[in-house]
Amino acid sequence: MTIRKINQFICIILAAALCLSLIACEAQTPNGSQSTAGKGVKVSSASSVSTYALFVSEIINIGLEKVGYKPAAIKQLSIPLAHISVRNGDVDFYSVHWQNIHKKFFLQNGGDQKLEKVGVIIADGLQSYQIDKKTAEQYKITNFGQLKDPKIAKLFDSDGDGKANLTGCNPGWGCELVIEHQLDAYKLRDTVEHDQGNYDVLLAATLGRYKQGQPILFYSYSPHWSVTVLKPGEDTIRLEVPFISLPKEQENITEKDTTINGKNVGFAVDKVRVMANKKFLAANPAAKRLFELMTVPIDDVNAQQKLVQDGESSPKDIRRHAEEWIKKNQQLFDSWVESAKKAATN
Repeated sequence: MTIRKINQFICIILAAALCLSLIACEAQTPNGSQSTAGKGVKVSSASSVSTYALFVSEIINIGLEKVGYKPAAIKQLSIPLAHISVRNGDVDFYSVHWQNIHKKFFLQNGGDQKLEKVGVIIADGLQSYQIDKKTAEQYKITNFGQLKDPKIAKLFDSDGDGKANLTGCNPGWGCELVIEHQLDAYKLRDTVEHDQGNYDVLLAATLGRYKQGQPILFYSYSPHWSVTVLKPGEDTIRLEVPFISLPKEQENITEKDTTINGKNVGFAVDKVRVMANKKFLAANPAAKRLFELMTVPIDDVNAQQKLVQDGESSPKDIRRHAEEWIKKNQQLFDSWVESAKKAATN
C-alpha cells in the first residue's frame, strides 16, 4: 500500500471517529445524561388515577412532543407509588403533586435531594367538608364540629348505625391523613364514620342520596367532576372547622392558608405542581422550562370534568379534551413551547 493510500485510509478512519463522537455528544451531556435539546429523548411520566390528572398530563406531554421529546404512555399510578417511581427514576416526572397534602410522600422519597417541584400546573386546589344546603339551613349547621352532637350526626347516617357517614378520601391520597387527624382533634370518633374506598364510586352514591332528597356529608376536592353537579354555594355549603389542626408535615400552615371566602375550612388552599427527578431536570432544561411555564386554569379543568361526568371518560376522550384545550389556547401554548426550545440551546 502506498503512502498516499495509507494517508487516505487514516483520514477516513479519523472522519468516521469524529462522526461517532459528534453523535455521542448529541445524545449525551458531559455527565452522561440524555440530550438537553429534547430531540428524540424519551420521557416517561406518571399521573394519578383521577381523570383530571390524566387531562393535564396529556397537555404536558403534547407540549413535550412539540419541543421534540418522545413521551411514553402515561402511567396511572397510586400517589405513593408515583412518588417512589420518580425518586427511583422509573418515571421522569409526576404531573399532579399537591404541594401540601402530598408533602409526606415528598419527604419520604428524598425530598429536595432527589426530587424537585416545578411550576404550578393548577393553582387553587380546593378541599373542604361539605353538606347539602337544605339540611344546613334547616338545622343551622355551619361547622364540622357540630357533628359532635349525636342528633346532628344522625341526620347524615346512611347505614343505620347512628353515626354520620362521611364520604371520605381514598387511602394513599394524603387527604385521608388530614381527615383521620381531624376526627381525633375535633373529638368526632363517637359520632362520625369515615367511609373510604373508591372515591368516585362513593361520591356517586352520595350524589344519588342527594337526588333522593337525603342529607349528605362528604369530603370535596376541586378540580373534580363533583363540583359541576354539587355546586358549593348553590347545592352545598362548605363547613368551617373549630380550629386548625393538621398532621405534623403541615404544621406551618396558618388560618390564612385554610380560608376560602372567609371560612376556615381546615384544608390549605393547595398548588398542584409537576414533581420531577432532579437528575432528569438537570439533563433536560427544555423540559424544566416547559414545566415552569405550563398552567391550566382550575375552571377549565372543572369544565373538562363536566365532560367526563357526561360520559366522555375514556383515555381517548381525555386526550381529545387536551387537544381541544390547546387549540383554544394555541398562542399561549406555542409561547411555552418556543421558550422551552430556547432553554435547550442556552
